[in-house]
Amino acid sequence: MLQLSCANYKAGSYLTIEGKVEDRFYIIQQGQVRCERRDAASDAGFDMLGPGDFVGVVACMAGMSQIENSVAVTDVVVIAVRREQYSDLIKQNTPIAMKIIRTFAARMRNVNSLLMLSTTNTVAEDSSEQIFKAARFYDGAGKSDIAIFGYYQYLKTAPGGANAETAKERFLALKPNSHAVYFDSNADMLRKYPQDTMIFSEAQPGAEMFIIQGGQVKIGKIVGGNEVTFAILKKGDMFGEMALLENKPRSASAIANEDCTLMVVNKHTFVQMVTTQPQMIARLTTTLAERLWSMSRQLINARIEDPIQRMLDMLALQVEKAKLPPNFIRDYKTGLTVEDVADMCSLSEEEKEQCLFAFKQDSHIKLDYLGGEGGKIVISNCEELIKHASFARSKVSKPGA
Repeated sequence: MLQLSCANYKAGSYLTIEGKVEDRFYIIQQGQVRCERRDAASDAGFDMLGPGDFVGVVACMAGMSQIENSVAVTDVVVIAVRREQYSDLIKQNTPIAMKIIRTFAARMRNVNSLLMLSTTNTVAEDSSEQIFKAARFYDGAGKSDIAIFGYYQYLKTAPGGANAETAKERFLALKPNSHAVYFDSNADMLRKYPQDTMIFSEAQPGAEMFIIQGGQVKIGKIVGGNEVTFAILKKGDMFGEMALLENKPRSASAIANEDCTLMVVNKHTFVQMVTTQPQMIARLTTTLAERLWSMSRQLINARIEDPIQRMLDMLALQVEKAKLPPNFIRDYKTGLTVEDVADMCSLSEEEKEQCLFAFKQDSHIKLDYLGGEGGKIVISNCEELIKHASFARSKVSKPGA
């Protein structure tokens, strides 16, 4: 039987401390809490939380270190929920799970917009013309099976759009030799996508999420005429949930990186899952928490001025995401090249020229050339790197500071 405990905090007391790992989060019953995050979307740099709001839920459900400082503004009464109690909580109170998931989705969209602005100096677009831009990019890159899907979605959402004639001409030209599938949604619960075909396009309306049964899916976006890859997802991963939860256009494109099989979850199925499959919803919550935690860290990373320190922090982020055993200290093979890390940090070509040589000489890393050209990064002391990166992040000012 689920037994939750209540806790009381006096005004001025801290509920969560940035950098600390905890196995529980809090639901505010009474009082107000000031939550400070370095990824805060508000200009003030903090959020005021009250009854019904959650404190520390992202880091707790992700199993990672806290990314926020939360202090009681008034005397506060909270309900403490341990991570392992979450599935039982869902069984008894599904609205709580839905509120957490919707809060995650809204915050992810805000952080994603801030991340794009910080790393590319552009603002996210969700217009039909962005669908056309993406299709045009892949067409020019010779990826016709991706491009044709984008042209179709553009014609569907903007039949009278400024580029409708061009989109129609290219769609008809590419159609005879196309391997693209599922231009429209249907009742299939399992769908197979050949490699290099599009599952959905950025800015496309959508009301389905997907669970990967086999293969890999690339999540990315066309920014400034270049393709930016956000993640490579594998079997067991979920994606597309933000459009389903918020009823807003897709924030990024999903492309089959390998031949893949996907389970489709529509709104009706999702509602059923919430009430009948608490383990699945707990897993979705954990997935969203891990993704939001990582995005929040990336946003802080983008605000580190020194490019070398930014790259070291990005490496530390990869170590933390790997959740290595506590005693693991030496020789962690990242599978990344120096150039990979520079691209993940969105460094300009000028910054790369200025700092790559110095980065290669840093004592925290060494290069393994046995795997082929380019050299993969091996972290010689994970614990020391994490401490070093934490110190660099501590110098990043919060918004409004």
